[in-house]
Amino acid sequence: MTFLTRFKFNYLLNSSGPKKPSAFISAIILSLGVGATCFSAVNAQAQSYPNKPIRLVCPFPPGGAVDIASRAIAQELSKNLGQPVTVDNKPGAGGNIGGAEVARANPDGYTIFMTTSGIQAINPALYAKMPFDPNKDLTPISALVSLNNVLVLHPSIKANSVSDVIALAKAQPGAINYASSGSGTSIHMSGEMFKSLTNVNMTHIPYKGSAPALNDLLGGQVMMMFDNIPSAIPHIKSGKLKALATTGAKRDPLLPDLPTMAEAGVAGYESGVWFGLSVPANTPRDVIMKLNAEANKGTKSPEFVKRMTDLGYIIMGTSPETMAEMNKAEVQRWGPIVRASGAKAD
Repeated sequence: MTFLTRFKFNYLLNSSGPKKPSAFISAIILSLGVGATCFSAVNAQAQSYPNKPIRLVCPFPPGGAVDIASRAIAQELSKNLGQPVTVDNKPGAGGNIGGAEVARANPDGYTIFMTTSGIQAINPALYAKMPFDPNKDLTPISALVSLNNVLVLHPSIKANSVSDVIALAKAQPGAINYASSGSGTSIHMSGEMFKSLTNVNMTHIPYKGSAPALNDLLGGQVMMMFDNIPSAIPHIKSGKLKALATTGAKRDPLLPDLPTMAEAGVAGYESGVWFGLSVPANTPRDVIMKLNAEANKGTKSPEFVKRMTDLGYIIMGTSPETMAEMNKAEVQRWGPIVRASGAKAD
């Protein structure tokens, strides 16, 4: 016997003679019935999720480090969820274009976002007007991978060490340029941190992603770049780019012979980035936890681990709450650095 049936039975049993329920009691019975129906509908929806393809928005162009990670986890999610997860590249404005589109999407779990620590923490301090609030309009799922950057130069540049780059930049203020995957990205801010700590003047040239920036660096249209290791490593190994130092606190296991920036003489230098999944705010908790479980399962698959570690990614996989705390920590870390650098983007 359900609660609603027992309620009706007890009411009639304790009533003196046959009479209709009062308007108040009728309202309670009706509301209980409606509530039970709504709960059943929500529960059924959560249990059936997903029952159609899912779109994973990558806010940078194909070929860059964020895109590589997006396609790797999309493949795992497709297997684990039993529905196709397709990557939709929406580049521009340091990730803001893709992020704003996801923030406006229906919060049903069928539009997910590959965010970055740069989008979450650097962009709000860098852009005077944000099209969305990444820390309010998006809900964390899991921080998936992290990585370091690497300072790479076109081979024609007459510099074979970080100290050589500093000397060139001081001898020709503003003449040395560096490309980035967009204003506000970790690649951009790695350059800004370098400028700040070495007191040099270099010209920033933003692109809509790492891939087009790398293309121009390979072609000699720009001079250097603090690129994400996964997208730079093939060109370093082929000799098409000259690598001088990595940006992490420790030497990167994929490039162990390269010094860190601190080891190369830039005291206090440390810059990296992590990527993670998020969804529009107000997405049902059951859907969030389903995505979290299957994404984290994906980060442990042998195929994902090999693919990522071979390219220099560090595997993570966190709870939504841990990713939320990471977002807060990044805001506290990068906000002062961005403001001190004077960097702005429109």
